[in-house]
Amino acid sequence: MIPALIRKMHEAKISSEKEVLVWGSGMPRREFLYSDDLADACRFLMDLNREAFDCLVASETNAPLINIGAGEDLTIRELAELIAAVVGFDGVLRFDPTKPDGTPRKLLDVSRLNSLGWKPRTALREGLELAYRDFLESFAAQAETEHSLSSPASVLR
Repeated sequence: MIPALIRKMHEAKISSEKEVLVWGSGMPRREFLYSDDLADACRFLMDLNREAFDCLVASETNAPLINIGAGEDLTIRELAELIAAVVGFDGVLRFDPTKPDGTPRKLLDVSRLNSLGWKPRTALREGLELAYRDFLESFAAQAETEHSLSSPASVLR
């Protein structure tokens, strides 16, 4: 969802479009975690000392499952508004309630992981800014490749 919204809003911004259509009502709530934080949490769990690990898997009442997440959610509308701010799209976000919303809320219980001492380091806005920067770099690289393939000099090589 995030890559699609980043691309949509970036394209709308550079083509001076006045609005971006977002599927659904914007009301479902979702939780997002930056990919480097996911990797960090996995590493954190793999590096647990034996005593902490044994406590996780020895429970007779709970399966030894650990949810990795931010433990916070926001509406799709709030996410879209945040992405618009990061991208610099200042047009209107129009939500299409005829499109499916999906599950009303997806939020993980991260209390077990938090009790072990792990929390994500990357705030959502910072993660979106990093994702947009990566998108711009990939976008520029793709444009450069397409330009070099279409230039007369590339035909002579």
